[in-house]
Amino acid sequence: MSALKQVHFPKTPEEAARLLARGDGVRCLAGGASLVAMMNLDLVDPDELVSLAEVAELKGIASLPDGGLRIGAMTRHRELETEARLAGPFAVLREAAGKVANPPVRNMGTIGGVVALADPAADYPSALVAADAVIELASERGRRRVPAREFFVGLYATALAPAEIVSAILLPPAAAGVGLYDKLARVAGDHAIVSVALAVTRRPRGDLGVGLAIGGCGLTPVHRAEADVLLAAGALGDAAARRAGELLAAAADPLNDVRASADYRRLAIPRMVTRAVARAREELGRLG
Repeated sequence: MSALKQVHFPKTPEEAARLLARGDGVRCLAGGASLVAMMNLDLVDPDELVSLAEVAELKGIASLPDGGLRIGAMTRHRELETEARLAGPFAVLREAAGKVANPPVRNMGTIGGVVALADPAADYPSALVAADAVIELASERGRRRVPAREFFVGLYATALAPAEIVSAILLPPAAAGVGLYDKLARVAGDHAIVSVALAVTRRPRGDLGVGLAIGGCGLTPVHRAEADVLLAAGALGDAAARRAGELLAAAADPLNDVRASADYRRLAIPRMVTRAVARAREELGRLG
């Protein structure tokens, strides 16, 4: 690994984006949990780093006028894990944050760093897809918003344009419901063999809105709108859960790797979906 020539400390997202436009040898540094490890393994060898540590706008969680939430890209996993406003269907994000790696990593790593890296076995991508979140991106040209369901486009590939950074994650107004995240892993804190993210909203007219996504079983989170509709129409019943699990297993394209085989992952998906839906149904019942 060659020595870094320079580390920049911009004060605004636009300044950070301008520095990133200097060339391919410039990398963005958020919490550093992933990038520093990749540098130590000689997987990346940047000439310059653009640290986001001093961009105040990117830090923290703020309530929006419409009742939604704006989560700054530099918000650390530990903050999300303990955020009381991530309730109802958005508890899926809080639960996912609590399953990221281990306490030292959760104290250091940021949601924006995970989202930009787009590791399909990471905890946030499927949770954001299930929650129907929106990713805010910043560049010198301004801001734009991309639904999470369109943001993750391939293995470590996103809708980010060159010289553009993740600036925030936006959640819609709070609603009654439940959100949960379950992960099958070899040991606690490891990347998912299979993860299930489920967000259920109880609408004012009494019907349900459902978001269901699978992680660790494809190049991007596995989501099918027909599975969401099926679960809502079946009011989270066992038959609907089984069918939704089968649909997602058929849509998955898992890899064989050191954690599990592709066949094992496909077998696990319906079982994990059924378990998650049963838990959601039970929690909704307690809400009355």
